[in-house]
Amino acid sequence: MSNSTLMQANHQWSSRPDDQRFTSLPEMYAMAANVKGNSSAKIVSSRAIQARPIENDPRGLVAVGPSGQAVNFTHWSFGQLAQLSGAPASYMRDLPGELAADCINYGLQSRKVEDIGVLLYRNGEAQLRAVTGPNYGRVWNTQVIQALMDRFGDGVTGDFKVPGEFGKDVAITKANTTLYASDRDMFVFLADEKHRIEIPGRRDGQSGSLARGFFVWNSEVGKTSLGIGTFLFDYVCCNRIVWGAQQYAEVRINHTTKAPDRWIEEAVPAITAYANSSASTITHAIEVARAARIDDVDKFLHGRFTRTKASAIKAAHMNDEGRPIETLWDAATAVTAYARGVGYQDERIELEREGGRILDLAQ
Repeated sequence: MSNSTLMQANHQWSSRPDDQRFTSLPEMYAMAANVKGNSSAKIVSSRAIQARPIENDPRGLVAVGPSGQAVNFTHWSFGQLAQLSGAPASYMRDLPGELAADCINYGLQSRKVEDIGVLLYRNGEAQLRAVTGPNYGRVWNTQVIQALMDRFGDGVTGDFKVPGEFGKDVAITKANTTLYASDRDMFVFLADEKHRIEIPGRRDGQSGSLARGFFVWNSEVGKTSLGIGTFLFDYVCCNRIVWGAQQYAEVRINHTTKAPDRWIEEAVPAITAYANSSASTITHAIEVARAARIDDVDKFLHGRFTRTKASAIKAAHMNDEGRPIETLWDAATAVTAYARGVGYQDERIELEREGGRILDLAQ
């Protein structure tokens, strides 16, 4: 069966500390609600904010706003302010605080005056969480998590939940969870491994079954877009690699002014549709794609890929299936088979998206 691996959840699993791991969506929501409740967004002039060294801390810096009150940087917001001033953050972090402050402030004063958006957090100490453009379209993590809870429950006991290991249920702990959030971003991976999709006669007369899964990610501070990725897969292993993934499709929303509206108009309906879809619905879509013949395979592929990639996609299908591409299902799985050998994750994911778009043509 043509397939590929998805490493996004593995990256989260391997890099998140314990305090960024959650064992249920309500637990994750409580943290996000606390952060939102203690955060406030403001628009200020770029000339009204500056960096100031901390006395008795050789490399310490704080941000000072229009009120003159000092607030601590987060690692992320320091990088954003350094970028705004035209200074490389990694270099600034190695300089003495006084020199780094001078460099940043010079950069801010020497550029044209403009409005910037700042996100402050106050809970004991005050922090500068983000420095963005004035029209940053913030979608709060609470909005995203609430939409998931409304449609999938707590992420632990429903049909769609934190995936097991090798297709078997396991107790959800911080060590194996797929629910992550921090002051920078959030990531959720849920799957329905109970209602698997049977694909008859997939290869050499043998049936195969796939589960449904999806990723959701967001950032309140500009680290990443808001997005939803859906896919079918074989199983998830202990280190949260998704094996045997097929038909990856994605909705990605950049945090522009219209992001909150697009979240309501595009992302929430996509989540709702996925929650309401059944294994039989997807099986029917696959059957339609398997019956939809392509009259001119070369013309079909060349309209979507370079000639080199089209040839490689045909070869990947011939290698896996022992016959040429004949249907939309063949074309979609051929793209996935070719993507499996691509070394760059971004390119693999883009190929998977195109495979999903090909499958959509059968609907």
